[in-house]
Amino acid sequence: MGIRFGLARAASALSTWGLKHVFHRPAANFPGKLALYIDPKLIADLRGRVDASICVVGTNGKTTVTNLLADAFQQAGRTVICNRTGANLDSGVATALLHGSHADQGVFECDELWLTKILPFLQSDYVLLLNLFRDQLDRVGEIDHIQESIAGALRESPDTILIYNADDPLCQAIADRVPNTCVPFGVGTDLQLHQNTVADARMCQWCPSMLHYEWRQYGQLGSYRCPACGFARAEPAFSAQAVEFSPGGVAFTVQGPEGSHRLVAGLAGVYMVYNLLAVAAAARLCGVGWEALDAAIAAFDPRNGRLQRYAIDGHPVLLNLAKNPTGFNQNLDIVLKGEGPKAVAFFVNDKEADGRDMSWLWDIDFQQLAEAPDLLAYAGGIRRNDMQVRLKYAGVPAVLVDDARDFLQKALAASPDAQLYVIANYTALPAVKEQLDRLSSQEGSLPVPEAAAAAGRGASAVASAVSPAIRGEAASAAADAPAAPEQRLVIVHLFPKLLNLYGDGGNITVLAQRARWHGLQVEVRSVDRGDDADLAGADIVFLGGGPDREQRLACQELKAMADDLRAYVEDDGVLLAICGGYQVAGRQWLMGDEAVAGLALADIVTERAPGGSHNRLVGNVALSSPWASRPVVGYENHAGRTFLGPGMEPFGTVCGNCGKGNNGADRADGILYRNMLGTYLHGPLLAKNPEVADELIRRALERRRRTDPAVSAELRTLDDSVELAANAYMCERLGVRRDEVR
Repeated sequence: MGIRFGLARAASALSTWGLKHVFHRPAANFPGKLALYIDPKLIADLRGRVDASICVVGTNGKTTVTNLLADAFQQAGRTVICNRTGANLDSGVATALLHGSHADQGVFECDELWLTKILPFLQSDYVLLLNLFRDQLDRVGEIDHIQESIAGALRESPDTILIYNADDPLCQAIADRVPNTCVPFGVGTDLQLHQNTVADARMCQWCPSMLHYEWRQYGQLGSYRCPACGFARAEPAFSAQAVEFSPGGVAFTVQGPEGSHRLVAGLAGVYMVYNLLAVAAAARLCGVGWEALDAAIAAFDPRNGRLQRYAIDGHPVLLNLAKNPTGFNQNLDIVLKGEGPKAVAFFVNDKEADGRDMSWLWDIDFQQLAEAPDLLAYAGGIRRNDMQVRLKYAGVPAVLVDDARDFLQKALAASPDAQLYVIANYTALPAVKEQLDRLSSQEGSLPVPEAAAAAGRGASAVASAVSPAIRGEAASAAADAPAAPEQRLVIVHLFPKLLNLYGDGGNITVLAQRARWHGLQVEVRSVDRGDDADLAGADIVFLGGGPDREQRLACQELKAMADDLRAYVEDDGVLLAICGGYQVAGRQWLMGDEAVAGLALADIVTERAPGGSHNRLVGNVALSSPWASRPVVGYENHAGRTFLGPGMEPFGTVCGNCGKGNNGADRADGILYRNMLGTYLHGPLLAKNPEVADELIRRALERRRRTDPAVSAELRTLDDSVELAANAYMCERLGVRRDEVR
C-alpha cells in the first residue's frame, strides 16, 4: 500500500489521540480528513477491513437506518464497522475504517453528493437508497444534480446492487438509468394520508408530462405512472402490507421473495414505515434472519436526537431532527397525533451544514398546527425570528426562546400537563440534545423562575386570546364588520405545481393574509397547466421560478399567455416575478444554457454566466429600495446575469457588500416597471419586508379604483413587530444600518 498509506495511518492515529485526550472532542471526521489528504485512495486501501459492506444514502432517515441495520447485523452475530454518529462524508467513512479492526460487515452512512467520492473506492456490495427530497438548495443545488451524482457513483461500481425506494420517482429514475442490479421496495397500499402542499416531483422523469398517482403517501412518494411515456413505479420486491399506526408506534407485514413477516416497532411516524422496510429489505438480502431483525428493532433506543424520548422532572419530552420541508411535515404529523395539550419548540439554524437560505420554511405546512386545540408554539435557534414570522402567517402565534431549558420552563408554566416536543434542524440538534441530556439526569432540574412563569402565562394568553391578526382574523376591532363586496383582492398564482422553488409560494401566503388583515376579501386563483388564465379580474399576479425541466414546461404555457400578460402589465396590473419568473418576464432568458425569447413584459435580458451554470451568485442580500423605508432583505441564488435596458429602474441597490444583485457588476437587483416588480430575492421576499407587500396591495387597489371610485387604497396600520424584528436581525447580522436606505 506504500508510504502514503503508512503516513496516513500514522497521522490519523495521532490526530485521534489528540482530539480525544487533549481537546476532549469526538474524532469522527478529522482523522479521516487528514489521512485522505495524505492518501486520496485511503478508502480503497482500507476496504479489505470489511468482508462485505453497504452504503446508506438518501435525504431523510440515513442515520436511523444505518444504526438499525448495524444493530441487526450485530444481533445476527456479525462484527460491524459503522459511522454511527452520522459523519457521512468521505472523511467520516475513512475515520470509521481507520478506527476499526477487521469486521464481517461495514455499514456506512453516505451523504448523497459524497457517494461519488466513497463508492468507487469502497466498491460496496449494496447501496441502500432511501429517498430524495429538496434539501439545502443553496449548497447542493437541484435534485437532478444529486440524481446524476448517485448514478455516476453506481456506474463506477458496477457490481454494487442498488436497493431503492420505488415509491419515490426520483429514486426510480436512478434505477432506470444505471446498469447495476436493482431491488425495489415500497409500501403496497394506500395509507390514506393527508397530502402536503409541496411535492418535489410532479413531472415525469423522462418526458414533459405530469405524473398520475394511484395514491400518494407523503411528498412525492406513492404509486405513480406517466400516461405519456410509461415511466412508472417498479413492482416492489419487498413491500409493506397491512400497515397499522398506534400511539406506541407502527406495525406492518413485510412481503418479500421468501414469504412474509410481521414487524412491530415502538417508533412513531409514517416515515418509519419506509425506514423499517428499507432495513428489512437490506438485512434480508444480506442474510440476516427475522429473529435478529426483530431483536434489533425491539432494542433500538436512539440516543442521537432522532426520536429520542426523555423524562425531565416527570414530564415527557420527544426530541427529533427535521432539516427540510418533508422532514418537518412528518414531525408535525407526530405532534398532531399526540393526545392532550401540547407544546412544541422549533430550533432552526442557518449554518453551512443547514443551508443559509431559510425560504424552505415556507414549504412546510405549519398551518395544520393552527387547527390543533391546546397547542403552544415556540421558536428558537439562530433563525428564530424567521420561524416566528413563518408561524405567524400560518396562524400560529409563537414565543421566542433562548434554548431548550427556556422552552421547557415557559411551556410548563403555561401548560403544566403539556406533552413536550422539540424539533431541531441539523446544527441546532447537538446543543439542544446536550441540554436535554443534562436536564434529564438531574432531578428537580426545571424550577420555574418568576420570569419564566410570567413568560409562560404570556404564551398561554397569546395562544388563546391575543393577536387576532395572527389567527387570521381582523387586524383590529374596527375590522370586525364584514368587508364591503367591492373591497376585495384577486391574486392569481401562475403554475404553482411547476414553479415552486425556494418557498417563494410564501409570497402568496403573505399577500393574502395581509390583505385580509387590511379588511379585504381575498380570492387566490391557482392557474395550473392547461387551465384558462383569466387576467381580466386579476389584481395581483405572481410568477415564481422552478427547476429547469418544470420551468421549461411552464414557459410553453406562458408563451401562449404572453399577449395577455403584456396587456395586463401595460394596464398597470400588479405583477410580482421572482428569480426564474423574473428572467422569463424579460426579452431573453436562459433555458438551461440556451438563450431563448422571453415574454418581453419589460426591457430585461438575461445572459449566461461566465464559466457556466456553476458560477452562481448566492447569499444574503440587503437592498435600498424606493418601495421601503427599511432595508429590503432576502436571499439570492441564481446563475443567470440579468441586465436592464435603457431607462429601466431597478428594484433596489445593494447595501454595502451585502449581495450581488442582477449581475454582480452594477450593484442593483430586480426591476420596477409600471406596477411590475421583478427580483432575485427569495426568503420569501415579502415575509420580512411588509412594506413591499403592502405597496403591492395598495397599487392593486389604486388600479381597481380607476373603475370603481368606491374602492379605497388606504391601508390600515398593522402590528408588524414580528416581521420587523426578523428584518432587523438580518440587517444587524449583515452590518446594514437604517441610514443606508435612501
